[in-house]
Amino acid sequence: MAASAKYQYKNLRVQVVSDGVAHVELHRPERLNAINEALVEDIRVCFNDLGKDSSIRCIILSGSGRTFTAGLDFKDNFLLKEEPAVDVARRAYHKRFHIEWFQSAMSALEKCPQPVIVAMHQGVYGVAVDLCTAGDIRYGTKDSFYTVKEVDMGLAPDVGTLQRLPKVINSESLARELCFTGRLMYADEAYKCGLISRIFENKEQMIEAALETARIIASKSPVAVVSSKHLLNYSRDHSVDEGLQYTAVWNSAMLQTEDIPKSIEAFLKKKPASYSKL
Repeated sequence: MAASAKYQYKNLRVQVVSDGVAHVELHRPERLNAINEALVEDIRVCFNDLGKDSSIRCIILSGSGRTFTAGLDFKDNFLLKEEPAVDVARRAYHKRFHIEWFQSAMSALEKCPQPVIVAMHQGVYGVAVDLCTAGDIRYGTKDSFYTVKEVDMGLAPDVGTLQRLPKVINSESLARELCFTGRLMYADEAYKCGLISRIFENKEQMIEAALETARIIASKSPVAVVSSKHLLNYSRDHSVDEGLQYTAVWNSAMLQTEDIPKSIEAFLKKKPASYSKL
């Protein structure tokens, strides 16, 4: 795909494909989009940049080449870099900042105000599960498979899988099985448990469907969409009562938007509404 002139990154291609839709593509095809330190930083910066762009209303994330991503790039091995301090406590203190930086890159999808559709084909390894569970909507191809691979590398996932996967799928038992065994989960099972919401024959069909969904989202009131994402994320991490109270405070301001009368008028006239940027 042709890259956008506005958004340029070493390991990502970004294309603004239609009104309000941006398509971000992991682009290290020679390494099967394996995630190295530079790609982590690109993801963090890119989603922060797109999140600040009021002309972008929905984002698609996919992978170029043969697979979505092969997970961590062990040739880069950035997680195992030794900290300069000799003392164990001081090494641990500095390593914590590095882990938090990595976490912030994965969480950038979740913290980005606009909905993010993650479209995955072939392998979704290890840190790719951390990445995709931070998205809002997940699609997969018929040949896609998913694995929480960290257990086979001698570590616990530390950038989002343990926190998000049990909330994304409909079984904590299954989430623990996947994390403890590192086994492969294929598309049919991923669909049944809720990790992905749709399955497609091939990548081309999946991207086209993702674009269609993104265009529909982009056509809606940006106040309504951004508010819905914000409130869904808040309610996921709080009790029902807390979520309702917070929603009351949030919507006491957002219900005053011009988008509501515009939406009602468009509905009555059976014509699409035109909304201002946020």
